[in-house]
This record gives sequence, structure tokens and C-alpha cells, in this order.
Amino acid sequence: MTERPKTPREPISAREPLVLIVEDDELMREALSNLFASIGLEVEVFGSATEMLQSTLPDVASCLVLDIRLPGMSGLDFQGELAKANIHTPIIFMTGHGDIPMSVRAMKGGAVDFLSKPFRDQDMLDAVTMAIERDRKRREADRIVANLQTHFQTLTPREREILALVSSGLMNKQIAAELGLAEITIKIHRGHIMKKMDAKSLADLLRKAETLGVRRAKP
Repeated sequence: MTERPKTPREPISAREPLVLIVEDDELMREALSNLFASIGLEVEVFGSATEMLQSTLPDVASCLVLDIRLPGMSGLDFQGELAKANIHTPIIFMTGHGDIPMSVRAMKGGAVDFLSKPFRDQDMLDAVTMAIERDRKRREADRIVANLQTHFQTLTPREREILALVSSGLMNKQIAAELGLAEITIKIHRGHIMKKMDAKSLADLLRKAETLGVRRAKP
């Protein structure tokens, strides 16, 4: 794949999984681009961490193939900056000058793999495939949670209170006694909660409450 120049904040369009390459060696960038393109992956290349930060990335499953030694911000420092920014793109590190402390730091920071140059093409492809699948699952989980949060926001304060008590295992009669309400009122609230949370059963409602971290307030 031939590299093309990018301007600051240029949007990158891609719908297929995307591999981001940050590597200051032009020949290595080209070799990696060709390798990933050979299995149908979209690729974007950058010569430095700063260059990548100046680009707008698409909201697709992706991974970052990152060189440890870069001009300006190092790969490990860049990993730290992404974590601070709450960016969870899986990272595969590569280096020609790796050592054990460096690899330990990278893996503790959540890196998927740490490959020493020269590495086998298949090892890199395996790492990228695993990283993209990990990102795809994370994105799906985030989507599910965001959808649940949208439903949860439609609950009234009283319904949220009752949901927390239901999730703690209390029966309608017990909830009514604790809140000083009639049992029939609790049943009505639970019906509203089930509908608003799009829960098919009590077990489904409890799973959703658990996913959202709904807990009974401590006395």
C-alpha cells in the first residue's frame, strides 16, 4: 500500500476493521501496510505518535501496531497517554531493542503482544487478529451497556430505588414494608420498570441491573 500524505485533523474513513501503524521507519511502514492489506484489512500509517493524535479516527474495531522507539513521544509513553484519555484501542508493540523490563511495562499497560524485530509475518497477523477481535467484543459490550443506561435513565427515582431492592433479592411484600408503600403499588412500579428496561423476565431484569451495577443503598 502506498502511503498518502495526511493533513492535520483529516478524517479517516473506514468501515472494515482498521490497523493503525505508528512507525518512524518508512520501509517498515510499507511492509506492514502490505502485510495487513493482503488479508483485507484497512490500514492507516503514521510516522509518530503526534501525527496519529492529529488525525480523526473512525469508530470501528481497530488495533494499534506501535513501535517502542519513536521520535518525540515514545511508544510506551504514548500507551500511557491513551490510557489517560480513556482510549482502549488494543496495542501490539514491536521493537528492535526490547528488554524484559520494557516488555513487562508494556504488558502491564494492557498490550496484546510484544514482538521483537525481526518477527514472523504470521506472528504479527495472529496478534492483530486477536487484538481486533478483542476490540470488537469490547465495543459490543460498551454498546450494550450504553443501551441499558439509556433505558435506566427513563426510570423515576422511586423506580430506581425499587429496582435496587429487587436486585438485592427482596420480594414485593418486603419492599413495600421497607418503603412504607402498599404491595399493589410496588407491583405497579415493577411493571413499569420491566417495560422501561425492556426486560423479558425477572431473571433478565436482574442481569441488566447487575450489568449496570445497580445496588441497594447501604443504610
